[in-house]
Amino acid sequence: MGEEASLEQAQLRRLLREGRFEWSKHALQRMAKRNIAQADVLDALLSGERIEDYPRDKPYPSALFLGWVRERVIHVVAALDAANDWAYVITTYEPGLDHFGPDFRTRR
Repeated sequence: MGEEASLEQAQLRRLLREGRFEWSKHALQRMAKRNIAQADVLDALLSGERIEDYPRDKPYPSALFLGWVRERVIHVVAALDAANDWAYVITTYEPGLDHFGPDFRTRR
């Protein structure tokens, strides 16, 4: 089995601050449907907590982030193309207690 690359959080945050990222069509659709602002998603990625890693995701490793924005909890999945110094916002949503514990970190 090959070596699994995990998402480098410092590199992801640098790329977000530099504007070196793309919003997936899926993320933009979900944000519109769920009334989640782009600024809130970026805030969750820049200051939130990484709670799960998906090193086997293709084409790039990704991670799930937890952020609190004005009393609202959101999850954001982002991916990192480390070789090309580019990031992707994959999706975002408000986690529910049906799938996560009350800390919104632990899956049920």
